[in-house]
Amino acid sequence: RSGKLTPSQVAKNIIAMLEDCDKSTPPLRAIVQWDQEQIMLMAEASTARYRNKCTLSYLDGIPVCLKEEFKVVPYHHRVGTVYLGTEPETEDATVAKKLREAGAIIIGVSNMHELGTGTTGCNPNRYHKIPRNPYKPNHFTGGSSSGSAAAVAAGLCPVAIGTDGGGSVRIPASFCGVVGLKGTFGRISSHGSLPLSYSTVSVGPICTSVADAAIVYSILAEPDPLYPYGLKQPKATLYDMCALDLKGLKLGVDWTFFKACDAEVLSICEKAVEHLQSLGASVVEVSLPEMEEVRVAHVICILSEMRDFLQPDFNKHFHEMNLDTRANLALASQFTALDYITANRQRTRSMRFLREIFTTVNCILTPAVASTAPRIYESDLLTGSSDLSFTVRSMRFVQLGNFTGIPGLVVPIGYSTDGLPVSFQVMAKWWDEAVLLRIGLKLEQFRYQTKKPSIYYDILA
Repeated sequence: RSGKLTPSQVAKNIIAMLEDCDKSTPPLRAIVQWDQEQIMLMAEASTARYRNKCTLSYLDGIPVCLKEEFKVVPYHHRVGTVYLGTEPETEDATVAKKLREAGAIIIGVSNMHELGTGTTGCNPNRYHKIPRNPYKPNHFTGGSSSGSAAAVAAGLCPVAIGTDGGGSVRIPASFCGVVGLKGTFGRISSHGSLPLSYSTVSVGPICTSVADAAIVYSILAEPDPLYPYGLKQPKATLYDMCALDLKGLKLGVDWTFFKACDAEVLSICEKAVEHLQSLGASVVEVSLPEMEEVRVAHVICILSEMRDFLQPDFNKHFHEMNLDTRANLALASQFTALDYITANRQRTRSMRFLREIFTTVNCILTPAVASTAPRIYESDLLTGSSDLSFTVRSMRFVQLGNFTGIPGLVVPIGYSTDGLPVSFQVMAKWWDEAVLLRIGLKLEQFRYQTKKPSIYYDILA
């Protein structure tokens, strides 16, 4: 607003940096498709709006990227594959359209785990390659919204949009030390994204701060006539988000579940709980029942739905898929209709348990991920990575939100001795994202330092 900096200047900086990060060793591979002309057109239009004092929203002139799972004109809708999106897209997904209407500058589409089938972000195919964790380039970003988290952590844009069917926003945000919000199921329209799993996937922003996540959420969260799952939602609010303390809030912790993580992660997360208590919140012990059943049932639901949707691809493009994608879809083919029905009965049970728990507490606290980002090995660059024990471990704290549809927010709260980010998760009842953002702001105060990643671009310089 002061005019000291224009969106056009920032856009020129970003273009120079996108060229640079593709040439670096190793390449960052956060943004996999971008177009200089498109970026400058949006930036110049925004610059003119600032000059004429007629900006469209808080996001006017702000650089954003979208996961390749969304249709974004004029890019290829590849969804992490080599065989989809052979022609440039001619129609925007709802979130892309809303970002344009808000005046945001879409700097491109971001890398992702092929078809969203993993939590490392490892995608060795020729269009994508492996995105690098800006904190430690020889470590994974997490997936499947891998490039989105890497782009935000590396400073290329303060906002990225991801999808989350099994932690795909929250795991990479955690590994890359940024904020990730998975909205309530249906809260933000996923029209125009590939419908990989229709009952578990939510859309959400990955941002540099909780305040930024709140701004993006408030612009994107509303019913979309093209997306039936979110039509009956209550109005999104940021009620009490900036309250001075947390007095009156009851925070639920299942300590047995909470402690199922690495010692280093646990010690930082326990201190974060004490910090929230010091601000007036009370911690209430709760029991999250049948979490092992939840884990198995969530996997059956998401993989069965993906296998159903991708059946023609599996038959026709099997040899063009990454090895771990083939393995996951082959595993999915072993589930029966009976398994799927039983898993959905478990979903009904789990939602009923949560309904009861949320009559006594405002939210549930857990670590975000049980460990820090894993290493990248030479073989991963060529053949990809498949480590089911890591996949299971990385999804431990996030599956409940996908399976039952409740919202979850992850906030970075510290670093391991290796300098890798450690994050904390808050989950709330359906449609109560406001309480997550309120607690998230206070978690940011707990983090006494923010270390600069080893790959970092200052787009304002």
